[in-house]
This record gives sequence, C-alpha cells and structure tokens, in this order.
Amino acid sequence: MATIYDIAKELSITPSTVSRALSGHPRISERTKEKVREAADKMGYRPNSIAAALRSGKTHIIGVIVPTADRSFFSSVVRGIERVANQAGYNVMITQSNDSAKLEASDIEALLKTQVDGIIASIAKGTTSFEHFEKIKSRKTPLVLFDRVTQNLSASTVVIDDYLGGYRATEHLIQQGYRRIAHFAGLQHLNIYKYRLRGYREALEAHGLVYDPSLVIQSDLQVEDGHAGLIQLLELAERPGAIFAASDFSAIGAMKEAKAKGLSIPEDLGLVGFANEPFTEFVEPGLTSVDQHSGEMGEFAAKILLEEIQTKGNGFVPRKTVLSPELIVRASSLKK
Repeated sequence: MATIYDIAKELSITPSTVSRALSGHPRISERTKEKVREAADKMGYRPNSIAAALRSGKTHIIGVIVPTADRSFFSSVVRGIERVANQAGYNVMITQSNDSAKLEASDIEALLKTQVDGIIASIAKGTTSFEHFEKIKSRKTPLVLFDRVTQNLSASTVVIDDYLGGYRATEHLIQQGYRRIAHFAGLQHLNIYKYRLRGYREALEAHGLVYDPSLVIQSDLQVEDGHAGLIQLLELAERPGAIFAASDFSAIGAMKEAKAKGLSIPEDLGLVGFANEPFTEFVEPGLTSVDQHSGEMGEFAAKILLEEIQTKGNGFVPRKTVLSPELIVRASSLKK
C-alpha cells in the first residue's frame, strides 16, 4: 500500500506537505492539493485510520452487542442505532453474544481493543455478574444498555415499560372474557421478564382474579418451550382459557401445539405474545402482541451514547429512558 512518503517522492515534495494537502490544510494551495489527490488515487493510497484515531483520540466507531442477530427486535434496534450514528459520522461494529456470558465478555474485550468510542449493549441471558461490563466503565468508555439492563452498573439505559406491557396484555385478555389466564415467563434474573410477570400478576389482582402459581411456566421462551408449556398446562385438572407469553416465539409454539390438539383460537385458547415480531401479523390467526418500539429504542440509545462521547464524560449523568409499549390487537385474543 502506498504511503505519504511514496507520494512525496513521486511529486518531489515533503511528506508533511502531502499530509497537509490530504487533510485540506488552508496553507496548501489548491493546485498542490489537486496534484496530491491525483497521485494518491493513481498510487492506491489509503489513509491509515488507526493512526488518525490515535492522533484524534476517536475512531468514530460505536460497538454494539446484541444477544442474537436473527431476531427482528434486535435487528430493528440496530437499524435505529445506525440511522443516528451514520448521520453523526460514526460507523457501527456489531457483535452477538448468543446469550452467553463468556462470549459477551469476549465481545467486550474485542471492542475495547478496537478502541471503539462507545458501546451499546443488551445483556445476555447467561449473564448474572457484570465484571466484564465494569471493564468498560474502568476504561472510561461510554456505555448505554437497552432492553435487558441492570441496576448494578452506572450506565444509561433505554427500555420500554415491561410492567405496563405485561399489565395491558393481561388486562386485554380479561376484558375479552378470559378468567383463567396462564403466563409463559422468562428467566427471572432478567428485569424485563420479572416486570412482565409482575404486570401479569397485578392485572389479575386488580380485576379480582386469583393469582395461581401453577399457571406460570418459566422457560427460555423459544418455540419449543411454547409447545412444552401448553402440553404442561393441558395436563392440569382445570386448563387455562388464555396465555400471555413474554415472547412471541413461545406464543407461536403454543399456537402450533393448540392446533395439533384440535383447539380453536381464540375460542378455546386466547393468545398474546410480546415483541410484535413481523411473523405475528401473518400467522393464522394473527397474534396479538406488545410492540416494543425497537427502532425508536435504538435511536434513543445512540443519541444518549453520542452525547456522552461528545462530553467526554465531563458532567454527564447516566439516565434512564422508558418508552411506552403498545398493544397490537389481532384475532388470536379477540374472543368477543
């Protein structure tokens, strides 16, 4: 690869003149700048971005860690981040933890070695301690958490009101005439699932219905968990008439199993999911789900991170942004 020294030798000028010409220095004539640019193009010169970053103290790269890249929710958040970051002149480097704490720690190490200007992350399901995130803070690298967050770190967070989402989903089923409502819950060390369960429970109590622990099934909320969960519920002496699932994937698993068992939806079983994944609109019947405004979540996370980067942490106070969920009602829960 050609260097500024090669260009200088070709044009019989000093390397410092080449450097200034390429950076648009006002003391270099337009004629010289043009000659340098032409020679650079001809010789295949590419600026050393690492060296430039070391000089400026910025790489203009934002690191993003998602639990998985194949979920519409996370890809939509990333698109929101990219919209804001690209407009501000930043590139986005994406890694995925595959919900493994070990991989998450490895991702953080790689991003810090790349000297990213800041990191936006959603915590892996397997993460129960946060030493690897503390490493980000100890390096004074700005950090914003979204969706799956923790209060154990001094970092800005962007979430939806998971409690309200769980409450509205359950209340909707109650208003449709369902009285025995089950819940597919996620791992309770993650706040999002803890709050969704609390919303479910308090909606029942607010409408005079008894909370029954046997109707709450905790799992990883995958499609297969929805299958297994419904089978377990159907074995109860009194099966439920509806399910509020903390993920669309477990709701779809339950829907498939219900159809295989000859149950009619929503007459025999009402279903509500969470996340409003694209497929929820196209299954039959359409799946009622809680929309998390994922694109907006990504935009907020990027704006907050850029603000912290620009202030270099001086006087920046981490803040919590809470978005309001929206219940998207479809045929799977419309009993009335």
